[in-house]
Amino acid sequence: MFWRFFSFFVCQLAGGLAGWYVAPPKTAAIGALVGVVLGGAGWLLIDLSRAVRLLRWLRVGDASDVAMSTGLWGEVSDRARRLIRAREQMTRDSQNRLQDFLAALQASPNGVVLLDSEGRIEWFNQMAATHFGFDAQRDILQHFGNLVRDPGFASYFANHDFLSELVMSGRENTPARPVKLSVHLHPYGEGRLLLLSRDITALEQAEAMRRDFVANVSHEIRTPLTVLAGFVETLQSLPLTDQEREHYLTLMAQQADRMQILVNDLLTLSRLEGSPPPGASDAVSMPALMRQLEQEGRALSAVLNPTSERLHKLVFDSLLEGEITGAPNELLSAMSNLVGNAIRYTPPGGEIHVRTLLLPDARAEFSVSDTGPGIAPEHIPRLTERFYRVDRSRSRDTGGTGLGLAIVKHVSQRHGAELKIESTPGKGATFTIIFPASRVRPRLDTMPGGQLGAAALLPAPSQ
Repeated sequence: MFWRFFSFFVCQLAGGLAGWYVAPPKTAAIGALVGVVLGGAGWLLIDLSRAVRLLRWLRVGDASDVAMSTGLWGEVSDRARRLIRAREQMTRDSQNRLQDFLAALQASPNGVVLLDSEGRIEWFNQMAATHFGFDAQRDILQHFGNLVRDPGFASYFANHDFLSELVMSGRENTPARPVKLSVHLHPYGEGRLLLLSRDITALEQAEAMRRDFVANVSHEIRTPLTVLAGFVETLQSLPLTDQEREHYLTLMAQQADRMQILVNDLLTLSRLEGSPPPGASDAVSMPALMRQLEQEGRALSAVLNPTSERLHKLVFDSLLEGEITGAPNELLSAMSNLVGNAIRYTPPGGEIHVRTLLLPDARAEFSVSDTGPGIAPEHIPRLTERFYRVDRSRSRDTGGTGLGLAIVKHVSQRHGAELKIESTPGKGATFTIIFPASRVRPRLDTMPGGQLGAAALLPAPSQ
């Protein structure tokens, strides 16, 4: 500020001296006064021009357009330039943070939708686009309720009671493949709403399976217990002949065996789910396994058809001269379940074809085909669920527990194998287990006597 006044004084002094020397002696004083005024006016014009330049730069210019290194306006321009650069840096930092925040929302496993106070879409991430079928170019600023026409959501949005979440059907929901979404609105800002969505289909299915499991276990155990209790009461209260007593005791033994099989299957499933996958240290000889399956299959067919002259036609083709690594007792249990199911559900005289072979890509295939009634397509996705039955009455008549295919699925998964089910109603069904090449030993290495060993000779649970 001192230099500003000093420069103004210097300009006036220079103008006054110039007017003093230029003017005639008689008017020297007037000339000096005029010179002082002109010097001050010149200083003001120069100062005003610098101010105008600075003002123009502040309005539309760039920070590099003005170079004022001295004077008041130089200091003002320098400080203004620093403030502008600091503001630009803050803006860039804010934009970077915003992009990082949006990237985090994009990476969220949940759907995120930002709605304005009217319920119009301001932004959404890719997961929300998947959940609701949104398009970024088409649906921005569209009303959410116009794009998602769900009566439950319309009521949820209209009531403005967002303390709890809403469960609604997903965009790809079908009767065969239900999709459930959990939607929750959270108010923020000036009337805006944050919508979070997540796919809870797996959770809903798990909860439904848990409920069904508890109900089915209770029912399966209650039925034989009721029969046992009735027979015990009969034996205690009624005078019976030895033949009647023997008959009731036989029926009681059958119900006890049924409960024991059910408990064993439940324990098997629990062990399969809670233990690590089997390693490659143990292996089972496929030719020996096929011989054992054939013996068990023919025995079961004879038991199910004691008086029938039309026994099942059983064909066992062992085309794999090698071994499968894994747990022998689990492999026997899974394959025995498939063979037993085919025999139970195929009418007398029908054909069951069991085959093992080595695929061209070094994988191994075990398949069981039958000529039974077949399975409708809507039942196939649920066949491996616990206690799921296509025909409950027929399953109980054949002695099944409803856990056999669940055991097959878990054994297959534990060995890295793929379970495939193909069926046409009225033309039978084919169940196939495809083992990965890492589980296959093509060379034959049989145990003494061609048996599987004690570990593999455990009784297989039946469905």
